[in-house]
Amino acid sequence: MEDATIDIINLRLRTYIGFNPEEISKQQDIVINAQISYPAGNACSSDEATQALNYKTITKAMITHVEQGNFKLLEKLTADLLEITMASKLVTRAKVTVEKPHALRFADSVSLTLSAKRN
Repeated sequence: MEDATIDIINLRLRTYIGFNPEEISKQQDIVINAQISYPAGNACSSDEATQALNYKTITKAMITHVEQGNFKLLEKLTADLLEITMASKLVTRAKVTVEKPHALRFADSVSLTLSAKRN
């Protein structure tokens, strides 16, 4: 059986992100999307929560980090969230995208994506 993929879609949070004066002084909206893969064979056959990846724990850690953080760059925030996602030894691959709506005048948003794979 191939790895299962969990998608966390449009997790909307607020944080301090940026380095311009107006970005430093007030929180801004961000949108997080994450794709997390893990071997789910045991969870599929046993139907036991203890055999599955606890995506709620990962999401809560992301929320805490974002809401308590202060970031200059999307790169740093995205890297931190990817590290949180990869912290579980069950995770084999992960991809995290952080979107900053209205960051550019004529664009809906700007986003940055990072991914990692366990050897």
